[in-house]
Amino acid sequence: MDAIFNKLRNLDAYPKINEDFYRRTFSGGLITIASSFIMLFLFFSELRLYLHAKTETKLVVDTSRGGNLHINFDLSFPLIPCSILGLDAIDISGEQHLDIKHNIIKKRIDHHGKVIEARPDGIGAPKIEKPLQRHGGRLEHNETYCGSCFGAETSDDDCCNSCEEVREAYRKKGWAITNQDLIDQCQREDFIQKVKDEEGEGCNIEGSIEVNKVAGSFHFVPGKSFHQSSFNFLGLLALQTSDYNVSHRINKLTFGDHYDGLVNPLDGVHWEYDKQNVMHQYFVKVVPTIYTNIRGRTVHSNQYSVTEHFKSVEFGSSQSIPGVFFYYDISPVKVTYTEEHVPFLHFMTHICAIIGGIFSVAGIVDAFIYHGQRKMKKKVEIGKFG
Repeated sequence: MDAIFNKLRNLDAYPKINEDFYRRTFSGGLITIASSFIMLFLFFSELRLYLHAKTETKLVVDTSRGGNLHINFDLSFPLIPCSILGLDAIDISGEQHLDIKHNIIKKRIDHHGKVIEARPDGIGAPKIEKPLQRHGGRLEHNETYCGSCFGAETSDDDCCNSCEEVREAYRKKGWAITNQDLIDQCQREDFIQKVKDEEGEGCNIEGSIEVNKVAGSFHFVPGKSFHQSSFNFLGLLALQTSDYNVSHRINKLTFGDHYDGLVNPLDGVHWEYDKQNVMHQYFVKVVPTIYTNIRGRTVHSNQYSVTEHFKSVEFGSSQSIPGVFFYYDISPVKVTYTEEHVPFLHFMTHICAIIGGIFSVAGIVDAFIYHGQRKMKKKVEIGKFG
């Protein structure tokens, strides 16, 4: 057994020195204090990195097919009333969503952006149908308008072309109109009065739309409900104008759910025009993104980059109309972000490297200073006795 113990002693890489041979110096004490502070500083730096998650980024080809794209928006138009502001969406497959009202809230605002009234869409930019004829059909091209009296006609030639004429026909019959909203003429005249009441106001429109995950566009345009109608209605035409100012502010525009660190480059963008009838176009490249946080929660969302262009358009042009247009395309590359902690073994390896490295460097510096001091002391002693 003694032979085995002797062999183990010979393998000792840390030989012990008798304390009588130790010599402590002032410089050594300073180096010890300095190295201790450096060790502590680097230790807490590594601890902070260990406790905080790091994000691993990868680029892969997006092999997913189909699916939908969720677009959230919040825009303000200080010079366009809510009643004549419409939202349309179309994609490359030909699918169209015109005059979208679902999940949309419009807020009437003044020139300072102060909200006058807020309500779900359905009260703004309704689609103007062709007028209802007394025979039950809609007014066709080159056909004379003869509005229905809704059962109150006294002869086959009676026409009610206004809401007041329908009321008068009902009074003559001794009837009461229980729901004016069901009368076609009253609906139209009420909408026209609504547009007149909102003249000089602006509109904040916010909400979300869901479209196919293919290239497409959505746009906010004024007066769509008027200009797409072939109905020659004098009261309606009197509200049309050849001048629209599409100054706007994008409060929010996202293509999917929010996640930590997401930056939307169009948030807060503000454009103010001193001229009318401008077509402002945003060309958006949507990048599919998967974000997984440290708890394992995964968010499927999108980032985007954008360029923009604007130009003046001529009123009545079939190719270009004033408004704010967003053209988006889907990137074939998908980005994945994964939050993860530094492994504990890596953390311990770094700590050991810090302690061992500083201890070794401090020992070399101390030895260098100590030998330098001894040489200087010998030279002084030789000078004295020489």
